[in-house]
Amino acid sequence: MRQPMRHPLSGQRLKFRNGLRLLAMVILLSVLQPAPPLVIVGQPQEVVTTHAIFGVHTRLTDEVEEWKIQRSLQMVREMGASGIVEFFPWAYYQAADGSVAWEHPDMVVNHAHAQGLTIIARIGLTPDWAKPPDTPLTYLDGGSYDDFASFAADFADRYRGKVDFMIIGNEPNLSYEWGYRPTAPEDYVELLQAVYPAVKKANPDMTILAGALAPTLEPEGSPWAVNDLTYLDGMYEAGAADYFDGLAVHAYGLTFPPEVEPDPNVLNFRRVELVREVMLAHGDEATPIYITESGWNDHPRWTHAVRPAQRIRYTLDAITFAEENWPFVEMLAIWAFRYPSPTRSYPDYFTLVTPEFMTKPIYDAIQSFTGNE
Repeated sequence: MRQPMRHPLSGQRLKFRNGLRLLAMVILLSVLQPAPPLVIVGQPQEVVTTHAIFGVHTRLTDEVEEWKIQRSLQMVREMGASGIVEFFPWAYYQAADGSVAWEHPDMVVNHAHAQGLTIIARIGLTPDWAKPPDTPLTYLDGGSYDDFASFAADFADRYRGKVDFMIIGNEPNLSYEWGYRPTAPEDYVELLQAVYPAVKKANPDMTILAGALAPTLEPEGSPWAVNDLTYLDGMYEAGAADYFDGLAVHAYGLTFPPEVEPDPNVLNFRRVELVREVMLAHGDEATPIYITESGWNDHPRWTHAVRPAQRIRYTLDAITFAEENWPFVEMLAIWAFRYPSPTRSYPDYFTLVTPEFMTKPIYDAIQSFTGNE
């Protein structure tokens, strides 16, 4: 028995109808999908804290949803932190034609300011147009110092009255942070000499922080880093003193309690005192220190970590120690408040809040410590 022949276009019509149904479903779902939450900056808030020296390093650079930025900064204030350190990458914002995408930094700065938080802005990373081909984002040479200074000046001018502190670069004594090149304090001082007058002309009230130096015990001649104490001494020898208003320092405790005495051959929290000795040796008693990264890690398997209860105790004791013994320190910022997404490694155990905004015990302990229960 012969089968009836199908019209050659019937299959195409069926596919077309199915395609229309699929398109209709997509349109319907897009209509039914809830609108993104409306976020408004809101009324100005005020930080309540019994420990004004305490701050935190946020990581909002890669946070794209505004409500998450706002919630992070609300929780920072509710924890009792007086201010934040935040990274604003030059490479993310400025195009080769000079135009700047200010939308994301505007968002971060406006929300932080509304929460009553002091803002220390770290400026770094070099756009492709300002560095040689096939070099990393951390590569910045003398040919682009003026471009960097111009961007820093524009940033300082735009956020006048909202951002009062600016860190120039990050850990310049590490080869990695200097574009995987040998790093020398003279090079960094040349950068400061380009940036400082440009920023001060744009916004005389901006406080320029040099550093932040990475604590390291690398031996002389190491291709990876220069000892932070040696590097700082070299900065002064190269004439840096006139080109920064404060020194940014990183002070991690690793496995040591905060009260352990400093030693040039040991990395611990009180290495800050050795940094201060270098400053005093150059007659720079008036310049304050800002600890822009500090803290302990409680990863269960990392060899430089401590137990969660130790981390809490060491952190609170460190804040108290700095308040009672270091009148030259203006801020002690803990690394890090929260990451936008998990690293699935030991860095997650530096944070105080999960990506899902679940507070860790250390957040609750700090909140109680600052009088914000």
